[in-house]
Amino acid sequence: MTTFQLNRRVFLAGVAASALFAPVAMAAEEAGIIYSGGPIITLDDANPRVEAVAVKDGLILAAGTAADVMKLKGANTKMVDLGGRALLPGFVDSHGHMVGGGLQALSANMLPPPDGPNNSVAVIQQTLRDWVSKNEDLIKKANIILGFGYDNSQLAELRHPTKEELDEISTDLPVAIIHQSGHLAVLNSKALELVGYSAETPDPAGGVIQRKPGTAEPNGVLEETAMMNALPKLLGNIGPAGVQALAIAGSELWASFGYTTAQEARAMPGVVKAMMAVAGDGGFKIDAVAYPDILVDRDFIKQTVSPDYKNRFRVAGAKLTIDGSPQGFTAWRDRSYYAPVGNYQPGYSGYSAATPEQVMDAIDWAYANDMQIITHSAGERASDLLITAVSTAQAKHGKKPTRPVLIHGHFEREDQVDSFVSLGVFPSLFPMHTFYWGDWHRDHTVGPGLADNITPTGWYLKRGAMFTSHHDAPVALPDSMRILDATVTRRTRSGDILGPNQRVPVDAGLKALSLWAAHQIFEEDRKGSIEKGKLADFVILTEDPAAVDPETLDQIVVAETIKEGVTIYTAPPEKLKKAERNNGQEHPFSTFLATLAVDRDFRNLPEKRQTPLARKILANAPHNRGCVSGVMFDILSTMTEKA
Repeated sequence: MTTFQLNRRVFLAGVAASALFAPVAMAAEEAGIIYSGGPIITLDDANPRVEAVAVKDGLILAAGTAADVMKLKGANTKMVDLGGRALLPGFVDSHGHMVGGGLQALSANMLPPPDGPNNSVAVIQQTLRDWVSKNEDLIKKANIILGFGYDNSQLAELRHPTKEELDEISTDLPVAIIHQSGHLAVLNSKALELVGYSAETPDPAGGVIQRKPGTAEPNGVLEETAMMNALPKLLGNIGPAGVQALAIAGSELWASFGYTTAQEARAMPGVVKAMMAVAGDGGFKIDAVAYPDILVDRDFIKQTVSPDYKNRFRVAGAKLTIDGSPQGFTAWRDRSYYAPVGNYQPGYSGYSAATPEQVMDAIDWAYANDMQIITHSAGERASDLLITAVSTAQAKHGKKPTRPVLIHGHFEREDQVDSFVSLGVFPSLFPMHTFYWGDWHRDHTVGPGLADNITPTGWYLKRGAMFTSHHDAPVALPDSMRILDATVTRRTRSGDILGPNQRVPVDAGLKALSLWAAHQIFEEDRKGSIEKGKLADFVILTEDPAAVDPETLDQIVVAETIKEGVTIYTAPPEKLKKAERNNGQEHPFSTFLATLAVDRDFRNLPEKRQTPLARKILANAPHNRGCVSGVMFDILSTMTEKA
């Protein structure tokens, strides 16, 4: 941390302390807004729950009993009745790609269930055709047919689509679909031609151009740097204005899930400049932090990094990527993959996306320049290298308070957890992997033994260490409640519990989305909890996460997102109605009949499919008159038989 950063934080602490002991009359004559009428979870251990919160000029004026807070009510105070909904601190993104999220919002949805329909190659093809028919103007401007989010592990064929299958969509236009991990992609023949990949093209360092068996001809699948080198050439028509549009779309998507601070992790200089332009035009309703790639332009990082926001944007540090995707078998492991699906040699253990020399040099540069660095490390061998690099840098430069961050740490050994805690490396983990790819990890990547300890939140909590839970959007939607659900329950798609010992309580899961996430980016003095003097960044949820069955956490809906006292997102009525149905707010007898319908449907499933997840899916599905009629028929039949 720079001397400027330290002095600034001392100054802010002094301001907060003086405000704390000043008389209420000196602090403010009256509140601008007072929130009450529902559970208010502050995440402040000294004052965990309050009855009311007062806000003035974008800051929290008071949080406490209704009697005390109402003393700040004036003639012009706006009173907000929560109506039984829960008020929490706004969520802070601990790792995501906001501009990439905008790209996801403006491309064909290739995601598998439950986030999309794509469970086979044929469905992917149909999704692309449907998207093309509805987006002719966008395709003309961008000169590409683009999809995001396919996952070979969830396709019936258990493989990637091929270039020939994308050729069926178009042979005149380039077609590219990006893997849900963001580390692989499939290109059609036209796209491969445009980027110059052929049988004569060698694999780039840190990447693979997959080939047809027995030949050197590309099959369309690109891994890591092979993909990253190709996509900019295909997306060239988007231009700076297009990138700005993506940034705005991404920020709006984040806000819809309760985030008041977003992240663009691994930004290129052009993306940073586009975000600066959006900020300069007042285009961001939430705060956004960026981490440019440390292997691209270090001078640019030094020139732009700042602890302070300018128009809701700042460059917070640097990003390093050591390896790739665990579910895509490109994470760098210390042993062979358990049962990889694809054309892999015996003993295959992944590979690095950066050389050891690059990693050691990047970490050293960050320490030498008092720079926070966040590092993507998925496999055990990648984490071994990161530990060595940080240890070496600390021996040379001292253990500086720059809070280096481990991103992902999917496959960590327990000794590595001890090392990261000892070195002061902050863990930003990915618990949603337990839901989306937990079964895949158990059956294919690490095997049933090691799968229980992927994303080891429990190990960190046992050591008294903070951690954060992220979404890595657009790898997954920035769905805060699905993150919380996965962090607390660790349910897989099949309903299995992957590593019960790694589950954490709801309050820890909430802190990992807010207070601890604010700490990760050096903003715990102004964000992450509902305390006097902090920003009035809030999220209103349809239910209190601590008061519901943990198995229903992902059914909670973000009703409203508030940035510095201003509502920036309100859930549409149909979304809130669905939440009310899920929460049993309909007529009691209707709810009873719907519950019976779910039970009837569940019992009619094959026994091997009668899992907790299947019951949850049935409960979320609409139950129409036909379902209820069937239940009533069963009841009446039973009554008739007994009569």
